[in-house]
Amino acid sequence: MRKVIAFMHVSLDGFVAGPNGELEWAVVDEEVAGAAKGYLGSVGAALYGRVTYRMMEGYWPTVPANPSSTPDEIEHARWIENVPKVVFSRTLEGVTWNNTTLVRDRVREEVERLKLEPGGDLMIFGSPRLTHSLQGLGLVDEYLLFVNPLLLGDGVPLFERTGRPLPLRLLDSRRFTSGVVLLRYGVGGN
Repeated sequence: MRKVIAFMHVSLDGFVAGPNGELEWAVVDEEVAGAAKGYLGSVGAALYGRVTYRMMEGYWPTVPANPSSTPDEIEHARWIENVPKVVFSRTLEGVTWNNTTLVRDRVREEVERLKLEPGGDLMIFGSPRLTHSLQGLGLVDEYLLFVNPLLLGDGVPLFERTGRPLPLRLLDSRRFTSGVVLLRYGVGGN
């Protein structure tokens, strides 16, 4: 069965974006980007909430034609163009980006169906509100967190208060020269 993995850059104080959605604080140097790229081979579909989807759709299709794009950016743009994408939104009327499916309701049933399909894992890229929703439904299986060495002080939190503990088990960790620390946790103790 495929897993749902939440991939996030997070501040040390637990925020995944600034108060206005700012992301420029996230360290994505060559070393961090290389580690992140290493996980893309296991991805069978990218999951997005509306806000992150619109941001990605507005940027990545423009990269191949941009003369200032790096070879790594162009390679990633081609990957993201071809990977199946699933957008969860009650407000979007439709989607037009290549290989994209819109899910407007029956979220639990749709994610459970996707988990049963063959192929690579289902990775949530950014999309903190989608992560909150899927976490609340008990559908997130792993957290892949790039913890950045700064305190934002305010913003969009990685986790919402659930009123109950959620045991995690450390699957992997790695320290980067920049001070970023990769933490990969599976949901469920031991």
